Amino acid sequence: MIALRLNDLRQHSDILRLRSGGSLTVRFVEPRDAEGLQGYFRSLTVRSRYNRFLGAMSELPRTELDHFIHVGEGDRFSVVATMLVDGIETLVGEARYAFDADIGSFEFGLSIDDRWQGQGIGAALLKNLECRAAAFGAKRLFGDTLRSNAAMIGLARKSGFAFMPSPGDWKLVRFEKHIDVAPQEIPCASWRLAAEQIAHQAAA
Repeated sequence: MIALRLNDLRQHSDILRLRSGGSLTVRFVEPRDAEGLQGYFRSLTVRSRYNRFLGAMSELPRTELDHFIHVGEGDRFSVVATMLVDGIETLVGEARYAFDADIGSFEFGLSIDDRWQGQGIGAALLKNLECRAAAFGAKRLFGDTLRSNAAMIGLARKSGFAFMPSPGDWKLVRFEKHIDVAPQEIPCASWRLAAEQIAHQAAA
């Protein structure tokens, strides 16, 4: 398990450029984000929430919200994508991912606020997740989505993912991508996090 302290989280943010010329910040979720994150999920359309959670849900149950804001527990991590709108940090997307070191896999799920879709935010966030997967030494990253989720399937296809049936559920499709990136080619802040953790484990 990778333990993170609150002070560590603020050191590992990525600033991404969007095709519109604007900037997107991807950072780890912090406990202070609980209310804003819950509001974000409530504001999604019914279809977007259904696609994200693979079922009907009006908001995050309290236990699930706790999992989201306690980053690193069970090697699961949550990030938010934010933009400055009229000088206010605005949550426009989120992602949650898990790294399994035993098999070198990186599983993720993400969503983008309906009002901000179509502006390249999903593509930028997905590219950042690829970087994070490489930083942790993953050999592949993958996600599962409903076969009816045309937006996620289109995004994954444009990003070079391969498709296959999802094990055990015919309603889902799995998209997967293999990673072969040298450490010096990993630009995201998560590489610093991973490098620090590796060094710490080696010294222990």
